[in-house]
Amino acid sequence: QVQLVESGGGLVQAGGSVRLSCAPSGNILYISGMQWSRQAPGTGREEVASITSGGTTNYADSVKGRFTVSRNVAENTVSLQMNSLKPEDTGVYYCSADVRTTTGAAFRLYGQGTQVTVSS
Repeated sequence: QVQLVESGGGLVQAGGSVRLSCAPSGNILYISGMQWSRQAPGTGREEVASITSGGTTNYADSVKGRFTVSRNVAENTVSLQMNSLKPEDTGVYYCSADVRTTTGAAFRLYGQGTQVTVSS
């Protein structure tokens, strides 16, 4: 069984910072891209940041200049540093990864999500 386990999150005041981390487990052979997305109540899921195995990053306009995604390729972990947080950043944050398992399966794997609440 493969899974992604997220950590971090919680309650923070506007203007504050939070760091999220994500680590895989199970029979994963290779991970290419890794992503962070979020979902606020009553809205669809929005991808906010991504990073390739080569380190190329991409950000949603709403978080550019405030969020930084980083990756440890050797450990296959990914982090999201979120600064200057705003109440509209509130939501459940999900880590995902494009994985290939030792059995040859290839798919996008999602974590269980972690809540980030930004108070005004």
